[in-house]
Amino acid sequence: MAYRDLREFIRVLEKKGLLHRIRAEVDPILEISEITDRVCKLKGPALLFENVKGSAYPVLTNAFGSEERMALALGVEDLNEIGKRINSFFQVQGLSGTFLEKLKLLPRLAEIGKWAPKTVSEAPCQEVVHTDDPSLEIFPILKCWPGDGGRYLTLPLVFTKDPETGQRNVGMYRLQVYDSKTTGMHWHIHKTGAENYRKHVQLGKRMEVAVALGGDPATIYAATAPLPPGFDEMLFAGFLRQQPVEMVKCLTVDLEVPAHAEIVLEGYVEPEEKRLEGPFGDHTGYYSLPDWYPVFHITCITHRKDAIYPATVVGKPPMEDCFLAKATERIFLPVIKFFLPEIVDLNLPLEGVFHSCAIVSIKKTYPGQAKKVMCALWGLGQMMFTKMIIVVDAHVNVHDLSEVWWRVFNNVDPKRDFLIVDGPVEVLDHACPYPAYGSKVGIDATKKGPEEGHFREWPEEIQMLPEIKERVSARWKEFGF
Repeated sequence: MAYRDLREFIRVLEKKGLLHRIRAEVDPILEISEITDRVCKLKGPALLFENVKGSAYPVLTNAFGSEERMALALGVEDLNEIGKRINSFFQVQGLSGTFLEKLKLLPRLAEIGKWAPKTVSEAPCQEVVHTDDPSLEIFPILKCWPGDGGRYLTLPLVFTKDPETGQRNVGMYRLQVYDSKTTGMHWHIHKTGAENYRKHVQLGKRMEVAVALGGDPATIYAATAPLPPGFDEMLFAGFLRQQPVEMVKCLTVDLEVPAHAEIVLEGYVEPEEKRLEGPFGDHTGYYSLPDWYPVFHITCITHRKDAIYPATVVGKPPMEDCFLAKATERIFLPVIKFFLPEIVDLNLPLEGVFHSCAIVSIKKTYPGQAKKVMCALWGLGQMMFTKMIIVVDAHVNVHDLSEVWWRVFNNVDPKRDFLIVDGPVEVLDHACPYPAYGSKVGIDATKKGPEEGHFREWPEEIQMLPEIKERVSARWKEFGF
């Protein structure tokens, strides 16, 4: 189903027993974070804090904090359904690449237009307008961890434009609150928002920015998705929802935002102005260090009369953001298979926090194929940040970490099977010797033969006879289990 807005999703969560309302007074400084962290670690429900100290607005956290809620947010029973829809729509599997095959795609590509965002003239997100003296102080913005540099907006949809092409970008970049009208703008150097900013700097132009908080769940997820350059996140949200996202023009900047957002901040970033941002307790489980980032100046705030403030708390996994990453893993697996058809399955373990580890199984048909897959993955968009890639054979369950580690510990000769390369790494990787640059390792845990330098006989795996397994299964209750 396509949710109209965040509150409709909240109603569905509550109906299904997946939301817990907290009516006792809570403090947005550290207390909400501690409650949310405990609930995340217990694999608990979404949380709606209805009585937040110092603010008239409730706070929603952990809305996406399980695979069940993530699937529900995107309107599917299973996250794999979206990947299958992408696979079916674009016919990526089995496409020969001939001219005639490419022509077959044209009618399907024309259908994309029906999911394009639609502009409306009136919107719930503009029910209340603050232009004379806009202030962030009315909102229950969280300070999540004791060492944080201040309060942070942690679930913002940041809208910018390429000054040359006018192409929209939507990303989720944290905002540290400096005062009632200014925040940091945490654009990592590899992100499109940062590229748009660099282009404005080169042109010496002030950059207009709009930040939306809330909206329907698919729109929130789309801001986190690793889409190819130039692909509109709001079009992708429409594809996920199977309905266009309604957008409304901002009041003071030349940008559009989701009409059904809860809160919208409008403003600008000056081309050369930077300010120290951080530290911030990050999804790695460590504090990201202070650094110099652009400053966002707020000129207008609009919001619903009864706005709900959405937030996420990140930290040592598992946390809510891990399940946003799991959605990405499942949704984009068919795209990865398009480029690497030998891949069977992929697992980005929660403990790897998106970029530290990827486990892939492959149909191995020639020597060196595992290393070929490693290098190819490092060349695919944000997969370039993956610090460790483990490759196993096709029959291995990549989601069973016990089995994966058994293969790694027993099938690997380090000199032969480790591939270490240098290159770009995630900005938040504190272990690399230089910011955003370091080494990565690929581990080939597949079966080896003489072609790969293994001249000994590879032993057979221990397996029980199928008929014995069936006989014992049929009598299992007899044995008192």
